[in-house]
Amino acid sequence: MTGKLLVWWQQVVAQIQQAELWYQLVAIACCIVLAVAINRLVGRFLIDNGGDGLRHLAMRSSHRILLPFSLAALLTASSEMFSLYQLSHNLLLLLTPIALALGVIRLLVYILRKAFLSSPLVKSAEPVISIIIWLLVVLHLAGWLAPIMRLMDALAFTLGESRFSLLSAVKLTLVIILAFTLALWLAELLNQQMKKAKHISPSMQVGFSKFSKFLLITIAFLIALNAVGINLSSLAVFGGALGVGLGFGLQRIASNFISGFILVLDRSIKPGDVISVGQNFGWVHELKARYVVVRNREGVDTLIPNENLITSEVINWSYEDRNVRVKIVVQVSYEDNPEQAMELMLLCAKKSTRVLDTPEPTVMLKSFADSGIELELRVWIADPEYGADTVRSDINVAIWRAFHQAKITIPYPQCDLHIKSGQLPPTSEQ
Repeated sequence: MTGKLLVWWQQVVAQIQQAELWYQLVAIACCIVLAVAINRLVGRFLIDNGGDGLRHLAMRSSHRILLPFSLAALLTASSEMFSLYQLSHNLLLLLTPIALALGVIRLLVYILRKAFLSSPLVKSAEPVISIIIWLLVVLHLAGWLAPIMRLMDALAFTLGESRFSLLSAVKLTLVIILAFTLALWLAELLNQQMKKAKHISPSMQVGFSKFSKFLLITIAFLIALNAVGINLSSLAVFGGALGVGLGFGLQRIASNFISGFILVLDRSIKPGDVISVGQNFGWVHELKARYVVVRNREGVDTLIPNENLITSEVINWSYEDRNVRVKIVVQVSYEDNPEQAMELMLLCAKKSTRVLDTPEPTVMLKSFADSGIELELRVWIADPEYGADTVRSDINVAIWRAFHQAKITIPYPQCDLHIKSGQLPPTSEQ
């Protein structure tokens, strides 16, 4: 054991004494210093020229991956220089794929965070991606990657004219994951840009976002199949099976998906609209591919399928105009002056800050009811998403106070019973 350690130590000392090793170390140090300098210069440029939208996001992402990729490029250039002068550059060749792996890990993790919402699944996927990339780098450096890939390619079977192997399945899985992640990332970028466009209506923003996401995912799927060498004409069988599945079990999902596009294109329901669907009342918070998120005043979100909004009756309180009329019905006694009561009710209409000045509040004498004279106050509000109960409450309290000061009586339900005189009917005991 001591002899082996001695031999190993002699080899290390012999390597250290070689001038080519020190040349490589100096070259590596220079590459690191240059990469850090380039990264800092780009960082200052981003701070001074920080724009909005795609430009800002592209500059941020480039700055995130600039250090490892610039280091890899400088190491590659140094390796070529050493090879040109026929100097040993094994250490440079070893560090180049490591720098590339670090850059790829940073890029994939950044895209993953931007494409998907922050969740435990995404957080758990980040170390898995890092482990897979580092494992590939280690296998490549050890010289085992090529034999393992040949072994995986040998585990194959032929179906018709297509050949399927374990290697092609792994490649297809990785390419699909990467392509879908990039597609969702691009779709989210376009969605954020559409939200900032003030000249585009909310419904068109949602429609463009849905269409772009569907188109990008479809393109990503086709590119992934083509990248691993699968003939696209073989998807005819899959398309037939998908059609049968839609006919038997997925017709509701397809109906909701298509109904979502119809809602967006005809602009009948837009984000922010106040709607009533059956017993549900609230404002449209989001338009999804399969359902619409309606949030009520209690902060509870109701997920209503798009098909229900197409086939059932929907009340849109803000379809053309957000102004909504609120009615407050009050009765006064027949012994009081209704004109005085109507004047007081008009003054009380201003007690609520949500009541609009235009259209002006109005009071009408509706009818002569059994218990009293029925008066109706009509006011207009411009924020129906907050409901009308608070407006009614404020005005009702003001009316009660005004009537109390003016000695105006609000009658309670009453009924006069008149008994006519007459002989009682004979009883059975008589």
